[in-house]
Parts: sequence; structure tokens; C-alpha cells
Amino acid sequence: MNVPSQQPLAAVAETRAPGLAPNPTARPLLVCLSHLRWGFVYQRPQHLMSRMARRFDVLFFEEPIPVDTDTPYLEVYPQGNGVTVVTPRVPHGLDFAATEAALREVLDGYLRDNPHPELLLWYFTPMSLGFSDHLRPKVTIYDCMDELSAFKGAPPELLEREKQLLARAGVVFTGGVSIWEAKRSQHANAHAMPSSVDIAHFGAAREGLAEPADQAGIARPRLGFFGVIDERFDVPLVEAVARQRPDWQIVLVGPVVKIDPASLPRLPNIHYLGGKGYDELPAYLAGWDVALMPFARNEATRFISPTKTPEYLAGGCPVVSTPITDVVRTYGESAVVHIAETPEQFIAAVERALVQGQDRAELLRHADQALRGMSWDNTWNAMMEQIQCLR
Repeated sequence: MNVPSQQPLAAVAETRAPGLAPNPTARPLLVCLSHLRWGFVYQRPQHLMSRMARRFDVLFFEEPIPVDTDTPYLEVYPQGNGVTVVTPRVPHGLDFAATEAALREVLDGYLRDNPHPELLLWYFTPMSLGFSDHLRPKVTIYDCMDELSAFKGAPPELLEREKQLLARAGVVFTGGVSIWEAKRSQHANAHAMPSSVDIAHFGAAREGLAEPADQAGIARPRLGFFGVIDERFDVPLVEAVARQRPDWQIVLVGPVVKIDPASLPRLPNIHYLGGKGYDELPAYLAGWDVALMPFARNEATRFISPTKTPEYLAGGCPVVSTPITDVVRTYGESAVVHIAETPEQFIAAVERALVQGQDRAELLRHADQALRGMSWDNTWNAMMEQIQCLR
């Protein structure tokens, strides 16, 4: 569920201090409490909140950044799509409880200075409950896009906070079917809402785009991956494939997070291009022969439902993936998504995908068949139906 982006926030931040004159509006306010920053990785939160801004004033409340200040404050970044991103700045050295108290203070200040007739809360992380549990929204939404408790560095309080959030939420959405199966017994109104794809955006890769400068000199065939490189990434698998097939070039586009970059293999045919903006991704995808999803099989990937699968297919690229449950369930019968686990199986699957790419028309026909009916608008509309039932 992960598309790399370094899209900047608005160039000038508006610092919002206490005492601003109220600016009443007739639109409801949806406060999105997120563990993911708006400008880091363009994925599910950005797609959904940009659409929510069609109906609501959307406040995207990020995790705090410690700075040299005596008083916590918000930096406010209005986005062109109707979302307002706020980044809390808190004093250095605050402990857990003091940080939550500071976040409560600045969130309350924003709500006081920006009155709305109706409040909705959208949680991407249960940890945000610690500074927002006193609020009384019309609707509380828990969007459980991942099993965060299984991720590296997860707070010990997360599981208890999730129990509290599940008790409060009017509706629960999940990022895939596997995680819905795990949560449906914990909430009576849980719905699987797998992440979708912007087909037009990634479909531009089919038209042949100008090569990005840092990819243009890389030989072919190219096997590509875009996304966050973290504990979910099967480093030994990628290294084994690269060593056994030195004639294949492996292109990795995305930031390295939560793992030591020095632990990554440095081979002549592995190319680390770093994080790229969402708008840049189709140009990289256009230059690949096979798209990869080399996810490790561990607790962090047990419930994931990667958005990369439909994005790669929209770009007209055959896919080779490890046997992630939701990928197998959704695309296992597709002729253009090949499932493999061991290095030997992965190499054989890539070889099949390379042959498949020689018949472009047939490849695109199968890709379009797998994508039929998918769109972020459809996902958003299905979510809105459930939210409207609670208002």
C-alpha cells in the first residue's frame, strides 16, 4: 500500500498561533489523524483525503516534530486540492505524556479558532487517540490500512489504543481483505476497502515517456520496484536474483526507512535511485521490462495489500511478486501477475514475464482485465456510503 513521493508542501507555511479570529464555515470538518506525512509517500491517505475534500474541509494532522520552542504550535500548509496539512511543532525533550498534552493543546486551539457545524474524525493510527479522545465527533472512522502493531518500532501502547478506538469507531475500513478478516470479529461495522489505483496516471507509462536521467543509462532488461524499502523488503531475495542473473538490471525507486542502508547489497546491477515524486513514477515504470514486488514473508507483511500491483499493471508492466496473501487472492489467476517465493522460482517467473512482454497487445489485454472496475473514486464512493449512514 506504498507509492514513493517527495512532493513538497506549500512553499510557505502559515504559523497559526492562539487568538486568531474565528473563520466559521458551513462545511463539516474532517480531521484526519495520520502517522504518515503528507509529503513523504503519496498513497492511500492522500488519495482518499483529496477526495474527501470534495465534501468536507479536511485537516490532515501529522505527527509532531520537536523544535527549539517553549510553546507548541502548528505550521499550516494549505494544499491546492482542498486539504489543509498541519504539522505540530513541540518543544524538544518532552516525554510521551507531555507530548500528547501539547498535541491536545494545539488541536483544541485549531478547532476553537476554526469553528465548523460538524466534526468527523478519521484515524489512520490508534495512537492519535491519546490527544483526541475528549472530542465528540459526529462520526469516528478507523481506517486500518496496515497492522501497525507488527511494524518495526511500533509503540507498546498501540494494541490497547486500538481496542479503545474500535470501541469508539462508528465504522472501520481496512486496507485489504486479509486484515479485514482479522478485524471483522472486533467490530460489527467493518468493511474491506482495498487500496485502488489511478489508472490514467500510471497508464501514461504505456504511451512511452521520456527516460528520467538517472535511469536512461541503465542497460536492459530492467526489473523495477517503487515503494518504501523497509523491513517488508526481502533484501536476501533481491541480492540472490542479482547475483545469479548479473545481466538483469534491478532498479529500486524509493526511500530507505527503518533499516540500515549499509545492510543493502551493493552490486553493479542493483541501482538505488532514491525517492521520487508521485508524478515522476510513470516515467520510471515506462522504462521497465518487469515490475517487482519482492516482499519478505514476515509479521509486517502478513496482512498487507500492496497498491503497487494495480499501478504496475496500469502502466502495462508484467508483475512478479512473492506470495503475499492478498496478491495471490486477488491476482493469482491473472496471466500477468506471476507468484514466486524462492530465488530460483523468482528467476523463472521473471523469465516468463520477459517472454510475455514480447506480445504487447496480449499483455495489455490481460492487464486491463485484471484492473476492470478499479478506481480510487469507486473506493471513496463506497466509503462515503458507509459514512453517510452514520451522519
